Amino acid sequence: MTSHVTHLWRLLKWGRTLARHGALRGIERDPLTPAAVRRLARVARLGARVPKQPRYADAFQAIGPAAIKLGQTLATRPDLVGEEAARDLLRLQDALPPVPFAQIRRQIEQSFGRPLEALYSQFDEAPVGAASIAQVHRATTIEGRDVAVKVLRPGVIDQLNRDIQTYEWAAAHLEQIGGEVARLRPRLIIANFKRWTARELDLRREAASSSELAEAMQAEPGYTIPQIDWDRTSGRVLTMEWIDGIKIAQRDAIVAAGHDPKILAARLVNAFLRQAIAEGFFHADMHQGNLFVRRNGDIVAIDFGIMGRIDRRARTWLAEILYGLITGNYRRVAEIHFEAQYVPAHHDVAEFATALRAVGEPMRGKPARELSVGGMLDGLFAITRDFDMQTQPHLLLLQKTMVMVEGVATTLDPDINMWETSGPYVKEWLRSELGPEAKAADTLIENWRTLQRLPDLVRRIEERYPPRGAAPPPPPLPVVKLIGVGSGWKYALVAVVAAVAGAAGAALLMTVA
Repeated sequence: MTSHVTHLWRLLKWGRTLARHGALRGIERDPLTPAAVRRLARVARLGARVPKQPRYADAFQAIGPAAIKLGQTLATRPDLVGEEAARDLLRLQDALPPVPFAQIRRQIEQSFGRPLEALYSQFDEAPVGAASIAQVHRATTIEGRDVAVKVLRPGVIDQLNRDIQTYEWAAAHLEQIGGEVARLRPRLIIANFKRWTARELDLRREAASSSELAEAMQAEPGYTIPQIDWDRTSGRVLTMEWIDGIKIAQRDAIVAAGHDPKILAARLVNAFLRQAIAEGFFHADMHQGNLFVRRNGDIVAIDFGIMGRIDRRARTWLAEILYGLITGNYRRVAEIHFEAQYVPAHHDVAEFATALRAVGEPMRGKPARELSVGGMLDGLFAITRDFDMQTQPHLLLLQKTMVMVEGVATTLDPDINMWETSGPYVKEWLRSELGPEAKAADTLIENWRTLQRLPDLVRRIEERYPPRGAAPPPPPLPVVKLIGVGSGWKYALVAVVAAVAGAAGAALLMTVA
């Protein structure tokens, strides 16, 4: 088990890295930053030659893959981080230093047990894109098909595993504070991230996700997904159809090619809504580097290492919440939160509806560029705190993706109104899913499924209350050894962990939140 000293050293090193690249300057200057955290940020840069212009991309790249993913997310939100910071962070999407080709060749040949030439007749040594976990090369198969070959960076699995151990350690100590921090459930957030990361590091699962999403989106016009070459795909190598297109971040090039950015922005929003609400299976890494526009105007998505799932009941709640906010029916939105048990029952529904109105009304009928996103997020956070709402881990990935989609859409069309764009789709889905015919059919199906589940329910009761001598069920969270300190040192330790984890560990939390 990794020692406490090692975990603290990693956190302090990450904080120092952010500070010497100027990435903590905003924390220092923000009047809302606690004084103790502001002082620690100043201490972190002592003796360092801090650049006048913060180099966010360089800082996140130096910390590691999780921080790079944070930067990719923030690059889609110039309204949050500013235009200059967003442009700098765009370098993280596909312009990272590549791994030497000799290592890539070795990775491919070890994966398939054959020489590279037996798989591809031509293979470009220079990558077309290098990201945090893998890099992509253009190649031609021995059958003559143009393909993109994605290869995991050697050593990335071990690095992520080490970092996640420190995230778990920091989260466990932060949760000991109780109160507001405990309500956010950092340990559960880290556990979800760990599970998602395990999926992303197995390229066979990414290939399967791509194939599944392609089937689900066949009925969605103008949104396509590359085909997978299963014969040249393994756990560390993924081969797919090569895509020629314009990066969706290149708005001027898109206009020059004759495409309407407003139509593309609306198409992207509705494609995401179809995935999240209708299918319950969505692409959760929809930043600019993973979206292209083909010559015929189709949007093409790539990189399906991070996917999200939502069950039907949660999707229905989500659709009703969105439609309630669109139409201003805050009472219904509040009722759904209570039905879903997101808000404890001892609170008042009417009071919660009034709180939602205070956040929702300023957003209605305005383009995104006129909205105070920071103020909106502050308002929503205040509501969750005031009404004792715990973090919902199964919705964190969806929330993160919605932020990404909005960022990309507003890059294409600064005047887009997300509520008005999504309104017709959500209304139609609710009509088809919650109408009288649909409810009658759902009742019959649910009753039949309930009868089918009875035998399994009996078995689960027996598992929950096993006979004497049976093995207990596994714990839902990993056991983390905590530092044992007296009360005098407790708050000093918490301050250090909270400050450093809040700066360096934000890379992880923003990835999933």
